[in-house]
Amino acid sequence: MSVIAVQSVKMVTAIVLLSVFFLSGALAVCQQRTPLFITAPKEMEALSGSCLQIPCNFTVKPEEAFDSARTIFGVWIKSRTDFGKKSQNVIFNSSRMDNIYPVSLTGDLSQNNCTTLFSNLITNYTDRYFFRIENGPFRSTASCDPLQITVKDSPPRPSIEISGDLKEKESVTITCSAFTPCPHSPPELTWTLQQDPHNKIEENTDGTFTTKIQTTFTLSDEYDGFNITCSARYPVNEGKDFKTAEERTTLSVSHSPRDTSVVISPTDPVSVGSVVNLTCSCRGNPVVNFVWFMTSDGRLEMIKVDAQVYGFTVTSSDRGRLYYCGCRNDLDIQLSTGHQLVFEGDQQSGLIGVQVIVKILGIILLVSTLVIFECWFRSRSSTKPMKANSVLTCLPS
Repeated sequence: MSVIAVQSVKMVTAIVLLSVFFLSGALAVCQQRTPLFITAPKEMEALSGSCLQIPCNFTVKPEEAFDSARTIFGVWIKSRTDFGKKSQNVIFNSSRMDNIYPVSLTGDLSQNNCTTLFSNLITNYTDRYFFRIENGPFRSTASCDPLQITVKDSPPRPSIEISGDLKEKESVTITCSAFTPCPHSPPELTWTLQQDPHNKIEENTDGTFTTKIQTTFTLSDEYDGFNITCSARYPVNEGKDFKTAEERTTLSVSHSPRDTSVVISPTDPVSVGSVVNLTCSCRGNPVVNFVWFMTSDGRLEMIKVDAQVYGFTVTSSDRGRLYYCGCRNDLDIQLSTGHQLVFEGDQQSGLIGVQVIVKILGIILLVSTLVIFECWFRSRSSTKPMKANSVLTCLPS
């Protein structure tokens, strides 16, 4: 690292440390000078046209002249704490009948509860706010505990959480949550998982609220790639209008191979000397490995590995042979049904007998195929543990 770079790092570190020091010092001085403190979120977001409930409790230093038996008035000031010099910043005072902002104190001040409800919010209400108490000779502003309120025209997007292992046959719980700044007019949540979800409102540890819908179900391979959309519909303007936000996610469910099959190109019938490609297709998550087998004269041979396509030139020896492809991932294996080449001229004669033989041969050789297939993967991936209930035994060659 160059000298200039080292000096730059040292300078940035010093600035950060000094900032922390001075901020901590300023807060300590503030707390020494201020007798009133509130417990409330430091920042809150709200939706224009809706309301905002501010969870709030206050404490007063014991040596102060605060008396809960006397009449208590609550005051909210925006931007600055200069109560006397900037009286136009007083947006609410519970001692007045008319106030600049539509605000109401819903908490019981005699119980040190200063919970407040802002109604009919507009974006111009975005500002920093301070709470003040007036109680006879005791009058103080909680200048150490400002609350930043941000009012937006668009609602926040809900969040989707998934708990559990995303694997077939496993049970998972999916939850969609939406921040609820106005519990008196909560959002309505809907999603693509079920038709009539039950919305429930939960109180968070800081006194704010969240609306949730939740469901638990067992996964199958059909859910792999399934798109979940959760919509939060917020009522605004006293329920006359609505604003909607959406969140989407796609499930990735691990599952064993499915629908393994063989496709020949060009299609049957074939002729000696022609070139054909056998393509193995299946679906599985994660990505599968491919292996090819051939049965000839009652013998089973592994002919190609790690290839989805097996291509070859047709010879007369290929008549009567049966071709299989296998798909395997970390969860399980699956074999295709056997595919036998149809030669030109075979369509009209002896085809039914061949089909019967193919079916019988396929059944007889299926177990042998699984044994060899499993043995090949076991030798190829010797570090992977085998299934405890596996009854396959690898025989020496």
